[in-house]
Amino acid sequence: MFIIGFMSLESEQFMSQNISQEQLDMLKKQREQTAKELEKLRKELSAEFEKDDVEDAASDLIERDKTQALIYSVQRKLDNIDHAIKNAQVIGYGICEKCGNPIAPERLEIFPETTLCISCRREQERQDRMRSLS
Repeated sequence: MFIIGFMSLESEQFMSQNISQEQLDMLKKQREQTAKELEKLRKELSAEFEKDDVEDAASDLIERDKTQALIYSVQRKLDNIDHAIKNAQVIGYGICEKCGNPIAPERLEIFPETTLCISCRREQERQDRMRSLS
């Protein structure tokens, strides 16, 4: 057993597998903020459909498309947060769901909703690019 600082590798791995209340609260707070943002965007889109200005139809369509793209992006983020919360309760927080290795703490700090380590995420992105070229 190797000692890192004051923590052994065994206890470090155990800590990364169990989601702390602080981490769970952070994910729930992020989920709440994301849900509010999504609701706000949906209201904006609804308001855009209600105003029907024929003179600005082209710019209105562009704004609607932008809002719809934002809604899609925020909805994906919300889905990712929900998935991360469920995943943390099943396999542990900070554990890659694909390879089972720990996710770097720096990555979790930037993307707390992530469930893939950087290597698996890169591989997923590479496969996505290959599919889009097919």
